[in-house]
Amino acid sequence: MSQTKSADSQHREQDFDIDPITGFVPPQPLPRLPAEYKLWEDALSEAPDVLRLSNDTSDEALTLRAEGEVWRSNIRLGPALDVDFIRERPRLLQRAHVVLTWLVQYYVHSLPPTHPPTPKRIPESLAVPLVEVSRILGIAPILTFADTITWNWELIHPDQPVTIDNMKLAHSFSGRDDERHFYQVQAAVELHGTQLLRIIDDYNQIPNLDEFTSVFKVARDLTRLTAIIEEISDLIQSMRSGCDPHIFYWEMRPWVEGSDSKGPSQPGWIFEGVDPHAPELQYLSGPSGGQSTVMHALDLFLDIDHKLQWKRQPAPSSENKRADRGFMDRMRQYMLGKHREYLQQLETSPRSIRELAQRTAILREPYNNAVKALKTLRSLHMRIACLYIINMSKTENPRSACPAAAAMERQAAKMEAGAKAEKKGPILGTGGTDLVTLLKAGRDATSRAALKN
Repeated sequence: MSQTKSADSQHREQDFDIDPITGFVPPQPLPRLPAEYKLWEDALSEAPDVLRLSNDTSDEALTLRAEGEVWRSNIRLGPALDVDFIRERPRLLQRAHVVLTWLVQYYVHSLPPTHPPTPKRIPESLAVPLVEVSRILGIAPILTFADTITWNWELIHPDQPVTIDNMKLAHSFSGRDDERHFYQVQAAVELHGTQLLRIIDDYNQIPNLDEFTSVFKVARDLTRLTAIIEEISDLIQSMRSGCDPHIFYWEMRPWVEGSDSKGPSQPGWIFEGVDPHAPELQYLSGPSGGQSTVMHALDLFLDIDHKLQWKRQPAPSSENKRADRGFMDRMRQYMLGKHREYLQQLETSPRSIRELAQRTAILREPYNNAVKALKTLRSLHMRIACLYIINMSKTENPRSACPAAAAMERQAAKMEAGAKAEKKGPILGTGGTDLVTLLKAGRDATSRAALKN
């Protein structure tokens, strides 16, 4: 992945769909689907104009409800288009995944609420082609990080290079600048992370790690890696300057929730026309920062043990042990299959940089500095999650303009909770996981990777 590409480097890019300049982000915006799939593209173009969240009782939302039902009716009555025409065209398959998953989210989250809640049925016209496209790409049949971040952009100036300043959001649920900023910050992280991939690739191409010149290069690259992680932390902190927590929690987050976002006790989604036991339907959590392939690659390179497989100090707390240890592995199923294969190759690499640093005194400090920077990044992420999710979960939905409607929503929520209403459960992440416990476990696992001097 260096700028001067060797045959091996070109082969890896082809195998894993990693661009030397943009990394896991495609080198060009995804093309629009051909005329055979105009029905899908048109439905997505119309959706923001006629659909609002199901619990939105503002005057605008109430006015649009009839048009929204016409849109959903057209989806229900539409054909399940065959995907054979684009089967051998990866970028069009990725575009189809974007379009279909956005249509599913629009459909599900604009449906009138039912009391008590019932399973949401995804029409066959969306379910069947989405599952087929997902099988070909090797990615979950649900809105993912790729659909909202790495594939969801256009060039402002098509004749200029792909940079974050030349990218604009292709699709937005809320239409707010806050949503554009939220996605753009994460896209900037992915583009910046391309430098991490070059360092990882360079390390794995060093012929002899025991030579002094090799050790010196590794030390220098670890120092650069630390700086890159710190720069990513700065990008994450910039989230606060352009994305209001209230808008995120009440106007953006509900649109991206997946089938299991409310926890296992709540009814999920039914994909009509698809075998309910299909393995793909195990993964319906929706997008998460945990699906960033860049961050997974960084964890694997620095040998961060999220599964608690190795004895490291300090010993995991009881809270760490309660965390979902399979979360990171599960998040890989929401990545493009080729990107998941890249991570699998990294994971099985015999070249552990942590072990090299452990036996090479001069590398311990630069390695520990990189680990420390990653721990700081995860601490910052926790603070962002607290601000945007935990704190906001205690506020009222500003889009429930009618006091009576808001009171009815609260009463319905209490009835659904039953005997559990008196006992407040944990705040759940997008995928229905205990958010605080999970984030703390990730931070502490990172800290345990540090070496003793």
